[in-house]
Amino acid sequence: MDTEYPLISPIRTGLRGRCPRCGQGHLFDGFLALRKECEACGLDYSFADPADGPAFFVICFACVPSVALGVWLEVAFTAPLWIQLFVTGPFMLATCIPPLRPLKGWLVASQYFYKAEEGRPVRRGTSKTL
Repeated sequence: MDTEYPLISPIRTGLRGRCPRCGQGHLFDGFLALRKECEACGLDYSFADPADGPAFFVICFACVPSVALGVWLEVAFTAPLWIQLFVTGPFMLATCIPPLRPLKGWLVASQYFYKAEEGRPVRRGTSKTL
């Protein structure tokens, strides 16, 4: 029996770690490992390949404040290494690790929602792929 599922926003499902098709099942098995399929609707998650996308976004947006904090501590206070380790280190962990899972969920849900696939060359003069 083929069940029809409503389109659900990737933000709504991905950030919560839910199945992009039904919104009920879990997307993750552990912290960042994807399940093989949804336990609610049976969607096979083999289509999902966010690759390094979550890490890229975290590096671009979350690591910059951490580096800025470290540089500010050094320039303003000439902070010793132990202060850098105990202030900048936890700040970096707190800003870099928590966003990884929601970002990965959002990227996987976006791949499903927008039917993203690996690019394939197209022959000239035809719309068929090689």
